[in-house]
Amino acid sequence: MRRNSLTKPRVSLFALSLLMASAAPAASAQVTPFHKVFVFGHDGKGSNNITAITTAAPYSPGWGFGFESSTPSVEASSIGGTPFFFSFDAPEGNYKITVALGADEGSDTTVRAELRRLMVEAAAAPAGGSITKTFIVNVRTPALPGGGVVRLKAPRESEQEARDWDSRITLEFDGTHPSVRSLTVDRVDVPTIYLLGDSTVCDQMGEPYASWGQMLPRFFKPTVAVANHAESGESVSASIARGRFEKILSLVRPGDVFIVQFGHNDMKEKAKDPDAAQKYKAGLVDWANKIKAKGATPVIVTPMNRHTFENGHVINSLEEYPQMAHEAAAETGAALIDLNTQSKILYEAFGESGSLPLFEHNADYSQKDATHHSPFGAYELAKLIVQGLIDDKLPIAQQVIDDWKPFDPAHPDAESDFHVPPSVTFATVKPFGN
Repeated sequence: MRRNSLTKPRVSLFALSLLMASAAPAASAQVTPFHKVFVFGHDGKGSNNITAITTAAPYSPGWGFGFESSTPSVEASSIGGTPFFFSFDAPEGNYKITVALGADEGSDTTVRAELRRLMVEAAAAPAGGSITKTFIVNVRTPALPGGGVVRLKAPRESEQEARDWDSRITLEFDGTHPSVRSLTVDRVDVPTIYLLGDSTVCDQMGEPYASWGQMLPRFFKPTVAVANHAESGESVSASIARGRFEKILSLVRPGDVFIVQFGHNDMKEKAKDPDAAQKYKAGLVDWANKIKAKGATPVIVTPMNRHTFENGHVINSLEEYPQMAHEAAAETGAALIDLNTQSKILYEAFGESGSLPLFEHNADYSQKDATHHSPFGAYELAKLIVQGLIDDKLPIAQQVIDDWKPFDPAHPDAESDFHVPPSVTFATVKPFGN
């Protein structure tokens, strides 16, 4: 596995989160005004409201902004040329970010936020021109209201995935010639989609892995935030014990949406606990009821199938867990997205060998991961989630991008039509739960 040379360890989040715990914002707290403008290139004019970035200086806590272990070229009115990371300090909350992309020689730019969350897909600007894109980035910390913290996994979350938990926003600019002219940031109060799940949902740290939760922001207008609290190796019981759901419940408000998908790791708990399946269902029921009591919308997702084929068809390897998710939704009135059934249709549409590119694999497919997905696979699954929200007629579906095209898993996208460039961040360890 290739080691990412661009990511460097950050200050221990455990020590930092203990300091922040007493200052954790209440869910109903008024949004504190926050406005920043960064102009890149030698033509940038600094003022009280504008920060001119004329050198590729590294991030500094003293400055509160800078580049992450990369040295993009500084041009007259832009910065870029090769993939790079730019960070700036931002307290916990949701932020509307508007980027002006472009360069004198033209540009092609894909933007990811924090830990590879897809925000802008392959935006091309002509030579000398620019294109403007706006998206929402969620920032979270481990702090819980009234004291305590989410119990992060060390060193995975506290170091390798630190970008998902620190008090700053990191943007990754990729593409054949990624270039940025300006960056405008405002803190906003918008509906939030909270995600909770396992390694098939979480923000995977690097290539060649990806999850549908990372791809989801790309399909929403800049009127909705996606806050992905899922983590590799987690089950319903583990997420309770580590305070992940407690964190979400402290933040969720009327109009928000809570999407939960577990099962892959939960089924393994049966070896030690014969009541594990019933406890899985009971956890989903409890969460759905608590989310509804806060005036938000719970959505239960059945776990997607693994790459388990027999005689040309996908066979269920998740035992009774998809059915338990169905029952939890029915008993609570939660919305349901049957990703288990939809993924079966998707995989079989490609065929046993044709569906291999949906999963993590090496060059000749002699080694493959039957559980975790490639960026292309994650992208297709994210489309199934979006289509599920639309089919369930949930209000949040009104915030899906205007150019959305109905997605039928029996007629999926061709891999050749997937043009999201790979991140320059590579995973240093495999996801848990393989």
